[in-house]
Amino acid sequence: MKTVVLTTLPLFGFYAGLSQPIPATTGRTLLITSVRTGNTDIFAVDPVSGTSINLTNAPQSEERYPAWSPDGKMIVFTSNRGDGKTFDLYIANADGSRAQALTHLPAGSVAYWPCFTADGQYIYFNEGNSSQIYRIRPNGKDMKAMAQGRDGNISPDGKQIVYTQQGTNGFGVWVMNADGSNRKQIIPNESQIGGIAPVWSHDGKMIAFSGQAGDYAEIFVCNADGSDLKQITHLKKISSSPAFSPDNQYLTFRVTEEAYWRDAQKREKTYQEKEADKRPVWLVKADGTDAQLLEVLHYHCAMDGSRAEWKPLAKK
Repeated sequence: MKTVVLTTLPLFGFYAGLSQPIPATTGRTLLITSVRTGNTDIFAVDPVSGTSINLTNAPQSEERYPAWSPDGKMIVFTSNRGDGKTFDLYIANADGSRAQALTHLPAGSVAYWPCFTADGQYIYFNEGNSSQIYRIRPNGKDMKAMAQGRDGNISPDGKQIVYTQQGTNGFGVWVMNADGSNRKQIIPNESQIGGIAPVWSHDGKMIAFSGQAGDYAEIFVCNADGSDLKQITHLKKISSSPAFSPDNQYLTFRVTEEAYWRDAQKREKTYQEKEADKRPVWLVKADGTDAQLLEVLHYHCAMDGSRAEWKPLAKK
């Protein structure tokens, strides 16, 4: 029988410093990668109360990069539970039950950042070793390599992928058709820090990403064509992995003191140490106001680049 860990933490910080309460349209459950049990597992967390449910409870493996299905009834994530070295894609019910492998990638492959199309018909995901973007159906069928690119994220209508690729001065933000055609760089400013992780808003009108600002990385938002670019954080740290709330009014993001992923040895050491206060979750309004640390997620998050993904709201 699968054990579920349920923990309630004190109510701190979620509303503190905001000019008005967060509306119900933002949702109340975040999907995160946590090391609160000493293992790297997927948790569903109420960011107000801190109530957390361990959805994977897999002490012998590493679970990372979770995402919700559009109806909030399923989750998809990556895990090395097969052989300890290959990160395949898995799908499970929203409570973590009935987990099953979707992919059977070559040994040593790393699937990461899966995301559903809005109609739930496909899951797009990235493979880190080959910088290849794939798609697969939620039943594990029809897997297909779609295009070269890094950190790809499919648009809600399934027609475009926002991704990163190497440019003249670093990694830039690009958009292409879902079949890999019509590639276009939409943000001329490139980052040598990396960790750009572009993501679509839920209406497909905006893109958020991590961009270099001097010696730091900050969160930026722009229109889908790259226009109206705005820097919405000014923390002078390494801010990354943004995710829009269901109403597109807020974003969660992760914050570190350094871009540890730039050094393979440092990255591996950081993963192994599992220090839980090194990459907490922050919240900011989409207009750049009221950036704040989510205190209930201050000391529990894993160091991987997983987004703190908001659970979709039930459709009326």
